[in-house]
Amino acid sequence: MKTAVLTDSTAYIPKKVRQSNHIHMVPLNVIFGHESYQEEIDITADDFYDMVKENSDLPKTSQPSTGLMVDKLEELARDYDAVVAIHLSSGISGTYQGMVAASEMVEDLEVHVFDSEISCLMQGFYAIEAAELANNGGTPEQVIARLEEMKSSMRAYFMADDLSHLHRGGRLNGAQAFVGSLLQVKPVLHFVDTKIVPFEKIRTRKKALKRILTLFEEDITREGTFQASVIHANRGQEAEQIKRAIEEQFENVEVTVSYFGPVIGSHLGEGAMGLGWYKKS
Repeated sequence: MKTAVLTDSTAYIPKKVRQSNHIHMVPLNVIFGHESYQEEIDITADDFYDMVKENSDLPKTSQPSTGLMVDKLEELARDYDAVVAIHLSSGISGTYQGMVAASEMVEDLEVHVFDSEISCLMQGFYAIEAAELANNGGTPEQVIARLEEMKSSMRAYFMADDLSHLHRGGRLNGAQAFVGSLLQVKPVLHFVDTKIVPFEKIRTRKKALKRILTLFEEDITREGTFQASVIHANRGQEAEQIKRAIEEQFENVEVTVSYFGPVIGSHLGEGAMGLGWYKKS
């Protein structure tokens, strides 16, 4: 059985990595006024943050249409017997549910839809490992089993400079009782049961980043190897500094720098920073 790996644009896997690993992608959309752009195709992260500064209104986002998903699955059906589709958390987007619906409209293709319960390059790591297995003859069941194993050690914490984007977009959960005070601080956030919720209320950006690094240090063991990513919203230099600090302290952690692209950046805002990791072996 020949298995394809499919993800969406919010995984923010570099194009070269997608191509070399034969990872397929469907884009989400970011909308400025009456103009819609396909993320990672029509608009880059750098373009996006420049456009945000030039527009007074916040951009909107939308998931891929069911028709686009059906077209992609039918395209894959010509060359593959099965697809493992890995998507951003179902608690912040309907993309996962959309792919489930699209999979029921395509014949002669076995589709396994996986809810990453997360987003950005942490979602991308699921797709990369899935592709490594699938490209070496792994069955869909073996791929899904590895993804579930990864999920047990997957962690990600992040902070936003301005929580009003998340609040207005309805992506911040479990904080209604004190959302007014939250907007004045820099809380550490994480995903719980597919949704973004506050982890800890912290007063300053510096302390929030320090707390995220402490959580990372407490979770990393000296046994085994770990994959981590520092993720930023137009703060590349700061992300590189954090990456170097982690590499100096941990020899068993491979660290990359990634970004909050247009769709996720629309909800987090410029200046957001995150750190995610999981145990590779």
